[in-house]
Amino acid sequence: MNPLTATNPFFAGLFEDAETAALFSGEATATAFLAYEKALTEAAAEVGVIEADLAARAVTAMAGFAPDLGDLRPDLQTDGMAVPGYVRQLKAHVGAELAPAVHPGATSQDLIDSYMSLALQSANEVFITRLEGLIAALTALEAAQAGHTLMGRTRMQAALPIAATHRIATWRRPLERHLARLHALRPEVELLQFGGPVGDRQRSAPKGEALAAALATRLALYNPPASWHSERDGLAAYAAWLSGLTGSLGKIGQDICLMVQQGVDELDQAGGGSSSAMAHKQNPVTAELLVTLARFTAGQLPLMHQALGHEQERSGAMWTLEWLVLPAMVCATGRALSLSTEQVLAITRIGTALPA
Repeated sequence: MNPLTATNPFFAGLFEDAETAALFSGEATATAFLAYEKALTEAAAEVGVIEADLAARAVTAMAGFAPDLGDLRPDLQTDGMAVPGYVRQLKAHVGAELAPAVHPGATSQDLIDSYMSLALQSANEVFITRLEGLIAALTALEAAQAGHTLMGRTRMQAALPIAATHRIATWRRPLERHLARLHALRPEVELLQFGGPVGDRQRSAPKGEALAAALATRLALYNPPASWHSERDGLAAYAAWLSGLTGSLGKIGQDICLMVQQGVDELDQAGGGSSSAMAHKQNPVTAELLVTLARFTAGQLPLMHQALGHEQERSGAMWTLEWLVLPAMVCATGRALSLSTEQVLAITRIGTALPA
């Protein structure tokens, strides 16, 4: 999300995660937008908002639609979002007769928020898979390091000897809790957005609730009892989860940075970074990146909390602030999870084996 680290060859690849970044690409956005519009037209026909034959022909006509992205740019600058231009293009694509079946009862925020929900739904599947893999790697590391001991440290001072498994368990247990929290949080995040111009579904009354339910089913999103145009607490809680998870991963990285210090030598690992000036060094680059990513997401979290203040029925400023912050936090979290697993798998020794 940062042009310095994303495209500059001297920095690119440090912080980017291709799998999560792809969820916020133009291609992914276009795919989600079209899926929403087709599902909306079908749902509107199902509940009787529009005529079934008209809807069926419109959905068929929508197939294969690809927006002219260059033509959207002027609209983006004028409207502050690409949706009005996108909908105009889609209606022109299906033709004047079928245009009334396109975007019935919806507004730009419905489309963008639902796209974001779909992106987060996919990201959550990635996070669950990676978290489960990381927890398994830590469990295996505990088994491999059983019988090893190292100096326990409080306030960075030598305290009393501890089992290596004790240190590793402090890395693993928070991740198990983060995984449970994510499962509990998903219904608050993977939400359909459908409210219409001012969020009360008046344009599709008296069938707005039925239309929303049918639409949510088609998109495999949770159906809230009402639109959440200006109710952003779910996204704020999700951002806190992202920051909390990367913070726990950063703790692993910070511990490893301290454990590999020369003179401490409590951990050996395969690989390690080189120095341009000192050939004897083996820098804990992966562990350091975990600390960096933890600090980054913690720094972004207050911005998501500021974005809770959506004015009245819709905000421009707070809404677009979310677009800047949340995708970057998701991608940073994805990168931190991948790096954490790499780091754990690279560890060959923690502490010292006890005498037989």
